Amino acid sequence: MERGAIPTDEIAGAVDVQATLESGQTYLWWRPDGTTYETDGASGGRAWYRTVVDGDVVEVRQTDAAVEWQSTTDADPLVRELLGLNDDLHEIRAAATDDDLTTAAWDAYDGLRIVRDPFFGCLVSFICSAQMRVERIFAMQESLREHYGEPIEYDGETVHAFPEPEALAAATEEDLRDLKLGYRAPYVQRTAEMVATGELTRQDVEGRAYELARETLTDFVGVGDKVADCVLLFSLGYLEAVPLDTWIRSAIEDHYPDCDCGNYADTSRAIREQLGPYAGYTQTYLFHYLRSGGDE
Repeated sequence: MERGAIPTDEIAGAVDVQATLESGQTYLWWRPDGTTYETDGASGGRAWYRTVVDGDVVEVRQTDAAVEWQSTTDADPLVRELLGLNDDLHEIRAAATDDDLTTAAWDAYDGLRIVRDPFFGCLVSFICSAQMRVERIFAMQESLREHYGEPIEYDGETVHAFPEPEALAAATEEDLRDLKLGYRAPYVQRTAEMVATGELTRQDVEGRAYELARETLTDFVGVGDKVADCVLLFSLGYLEAVPLDTWIRSAIEDHYPDCDCGNYADTSRAIREQLGPYAGYTQTYLFHYLRSGGDE
């Protein structure tokens, strides 16, 4: 096992690992102690978090002076990428709108960063997100890992990676329904098949202009505009993407009514202009702040 630490004074802006990994933007990290999402809205914790990327187990935790990591590989550059530690949070916040709501959200969770999750796991997890609380979405991904993920021996225990597309493509709808995916089961199976066969992949999306990339993602089964925006923001680095979920629509209704244009595409353009060039960052702060009881 390899170990290292990334000093926080090397990072532009604050870091809050717990807020980053328990703010509803990723379901591919979990606490080995089994308490993921059990402290709703918490911030600034020191727990270990674990994920698997390309067959390597990666664990991180925050201390007063660093983000510590341990892994089956030299994970320093990987951790910086996965946790958005290369993002200049000073610059990003300075470019954001400074109204009372966004200021309160940024102040409450300063250090929350946008993750860069692996594409396929991010895609599947957000297909599973429709009409579900974050805790339930996380539980679905946990079940998928345990039933279809490759086992990896790590520090005396067996860790399961997120399933490969081929594994989920070979599953039946009934198999996936048994894992409580419900009506999402055929969407997950068919989307996995599309990736596994090369019918539609990350390479068909990445690098395209934002709105064209979103449109391309909606060709996956079970992916609408909101899920597509989640994948663009939390996997592919499109920091302008704003998923219009229930919480953001509520914020628009209560605080930015002029941005409600009656349809997804136009409302998306209006709220992106309102929130600034890194609108996806501010959206994530707003989502976490409102979901955790802010603005009440």
